[in-house]
Amino acid sequence: MDLQNTQILESLVILLVYAVLIFSVSKGINQYLKKTPLQRARRKFIIKGLTLFITITALVFLAGVWGFKQNEIAAFASTILTALGIAFFAQWSLLSNITSSLILFFNHPLKLGDTIRIMDKDCPFEGEVTELSYFFVHLKTESGEIITIPNAMIFQKSVAVVLKKEKA
Repeated sequence: MDLQNTQILESLVILLVYAVLIFSVSKGINQYLKKTPLQRARRKFIIKGLTLFITITALVFLAGVWGFKQNEIAAFASTILTALGIAFFAQWSLLSNITSSLILFFNHPLKLGDTIRIMDKDCPFEGEVTELSYFFVHLKTESGEIITIPNAMIFQKSVAVVLKKEKA
């Protein structure tokens, strides 16, 4: 068997293992987290994060199979880590909104359905949290307007949880 056929076979095995892992991890995590008081949106967020980790791992294995050198893979990984490092410190970048969404997810008291007040001296407003995404928090005001706030801005403003949604 020549080298190219071996690489194709190894790639197919990696992709098969990847598909099985994605399916089993998402099913297993979802079943486990249904027993916890986490909201559905948070369960989906955890599954997306694990899927991203598994995908990056599979890509690194595929890069190794197809002959990328270790220093090339290390350069790629260090580039990703550098971008994440910048995201923690750059306030207005898209990456800062993604890292802020992770912090909001794990450490902030606001949840879907809560009514919150953003206490800004120039433009204070209040609304119900309708969506928490990687980049924005969506609020619906009493007048029906949808306001999108970048996740990084939530950390720059004072936020008061006015009314917590009751658990069903």
